[in-house]
Amino acid sequence: MTNANGAGTKENPWKLKTPPLTSEYEMYKDEKDGKDILVCTVGKTVLHYDYRCIDDLHTMLKHRGDWMELGSADEQKPAKEGTVEAWGRSPDNPVGGWYGLKKGFRGRFGMYIPPLLEELGLAEVEHQPRNNRMRAI
Repeated sequence: MTNANGAGTKENPWKLKTPPLTSEYEMYKDEKDGKDILVCTVGKTVLHYDYRCIDDLHTMLKHRGDWMELGSADEQKPAKEGTVEAWGRSPDNPVGGWYGLKKGFRGRFGMYIPPLLEELGLAEVEHQPRNNRMRAI
């Protein structure tokens, strides 16, 4: 997966903006303990997500066939039902729980993963000040 914005590597990460376009962050593919992961750097905070979340989220959205609210929330806060955030931590998703891999930093799936899918041409994401949604392309 490469694009004009970066190659998704540590040396050339994807440069992204949160859905409301208020904050910039970077993501790249890496490996940890023999597993492909996404490294998401927001300021000094580093989050890790299971790399397969890209294909899994895209597949779920294609199956759904309609817009889905993002509903981003920190790990310590409950996710609103029916949102991308809730799906990203649900026991019913393909990994059976959290796509976030760093305890204490497993949330915000609905904030940081959707713009990557948009960058990769897999989804359309709204960019309003709040309550954004996404759908598969």
